[in-house]
Amino acid sequence: MKIKDYEHPENLLYHKEFCWVKTEGDTATIGLHDFFCKLAGEISYIDMPSVGDEISKNERIGTVETGKWVGKLISPVSGEIIEANEDVDDDPAIVNEKPYDNWLLKIRLSDPGELEELMSAEDAVPWLESEIEKHA
Repeated sequence: MKIKDYEHPENLLYHKEFCWVKTEGDTATIGLHDFFCKLAGEISYIDMPSVGDEISKNERIGTVETGKWVGKLISPVSGEIIEANEDVDDDPAIVNEKPYDNWLLKIRLSDPGELEELMSAEDAVPWLESEIEKHA
């Protein structure tokens, strides 16, 4: 699905801090939304937690930097980091090119019930349209 000029896949869950979540069993894969990537500009650095770190939903877990801006990376779920995308670590700009292929982290969920608090693609449409109106 596209909303304005932004990709918005229907098979993902969304967090208000511009992250997407894809689940497989008790594992959540997290990445950055296309709107965020285009609004931020070319990403030059992403500071992420390390494998083995425990993270909590809605807490700052790192930063995203571009040539003109530094923003917070906020976790959409709680759990233990089980994998970090080394390709993104080596070349963060690949997230801009394909934000839904170039995920950031994989997390073993500590509370799968938190997924119910995320937005489905359909539920996220009004939120995203509002964010586009405010920022783009």
